[in-house]
Amino acid sequence: MAKREQGGADIARGFAGLLPALMIVGGLIFDLLTPPRFTAVPLFAAAPLIAAPIFTWVGTLLTGIAATLGVTGLHLYNHTASQITAFTELSTVITVSGLALLINRVVRLSSERLASARVIAETAQRAVLPTPADRIGGLEVAARYEAAQADAFIGGDLFAVQDTPFGVRLVVGDVRGKGLEAVEAVAVVIGAFREAAEQEGSLVGVAGRLDRALAREGTRRPTLDAFEGFTTAVLAEIPRDDAVVRVVNRGHPEPLLLYADGKLEVLEPSEAALPLGMGDLGMWPDRADTHPLPPGATLLLYTDGLSEARDANGVFYDPGERLAGRLFPGPEELLDALVADVRRHTGGGATDDMALLAVSRPAEGQPKRRRTVPVVRRAQPSQ
Repeated sequence: MAKREQGGADIARGFAGLLPALMIVGGLIFDLLTPPRFTAVPLFAAAPLIAAPIFTWVGTLLTGIAATLGVTGLHLYNHTASQITAFTELSTVITVSGLALLINRVVRLSSERLASARVIAETAQRAVLPTPADRIGGLEVAARYEAAQADAFIGGDLFAVQDTPFGVRLVVGDVRGKGLEAVEAVAVVIGAFREAAEQEGSLVGVAGRLDRALAREGTRRPTLDAFEGFTTAVLAEIPRDDAVVRVVNRGHPEPLLLYADGKLEVLEPSEAALPLGMGDLGMWPDRADTHPLPPGATLLLYTDGLSEARDANGVFYDPGERLAGRLFPGPEELLDALVADVRRHTGGGATDDMALLAVSRPAEGQPKRRRTVPVVRRAQPSQ
């Protein structure tokens, strides 16, 4: 479907590029085949206006010149160049051509500003979510950040992976809001996570530090909308000396554990907990749930952009159901297959960004893998 849409877009762009010339040629044919009382000036005037948003400034200028020459040539051919109508029609085409040049300039300036804003936004998000190493603390790691809109670079989804004295710790979260404010909130959460992951002896302690960091920033910047909301997050810890994973879930979609034999387990929290930043509504002690993570198993963390992706009938995407029984060589291939499957499910469109993070414990004797698949679309993960 995506290829058909792309083919349709290419055809539309090609036709739009030919349309100004077709208008001028059509105007010439119309004027030559109809009585003198009929005029083709609207066709000549439309040509530079159509060219303005799609051609360069020079291309628009040449279209205007061609339209002007066409009107002038017709009046000379019909021996009507001395009539007042000839002057009126020629003035109309010249005026419209000048207006088309002005429109072209405005469109180009707007496009340049938009392109600059996109570059700044992409750079900001990549600074916050840099691409992780493909191997951290003896574990294989892969990450994706899939934007709902192809030209959007800023969102509130986040992830980070860090090798610490307590094992490999990771977080995936979803900050309320969009735009630069959301990126600021993401930076606060990730900054607090990196510091706490190195210092706190327990995963529960890391979650508490994140909660306090968001509360502190909300007090310092009470007008910042991103901190008036909340952040759903799931934190995980994979110790070096034990084949387990510890998970603290703060109101986030449940992680999935894919075993080497195709078995899949949904890691539901033993106790529900509020998202980060909602401590003013009540305090519940965090509890880290422990699950086995044997060699060959993969832990998949994701944001609700995945689980809330819908098809044309409004049916939600169920990652547990779609991945159960499937085998993947590594986390990179898992995310490649998952992204492709979501696009098929939604028909190529999505309403929300999604962040994906997969961490695998290599099977015993498995050779060290090298990442060969390029990051899909816009991946700005973190270490």
